[in-house]
Amino acid sequence: MFTAVLVILEVISALGLVLLILLHSGKGGGLSDMLGGSVGATAAGSTVAERNLDRITILFAAIFMFSAVALSLRI
Repeated sequence: MFTAVLVILEVISALGLVLLILLHSGKGGGLSDMLGGSVGATAAGSTVAERNLDRITILFAAIFMFSAVALSLRI
């Protein structure tokens, strides 16, 4: 049963990572430009939305790594 929970957590975190990474900005796009924050982003470096997106992506990556290691030790 614990393995099933880990697999579900792994799949959800993987899909979340794909979505979050696609939201990140490349060479001039991303979440801040979608929300109309392109003027403030050039002056301030990064917007609050981009910093929060970074934090959420790091959280999902940590969950993904934890579940991958736990699955490898479990199986």
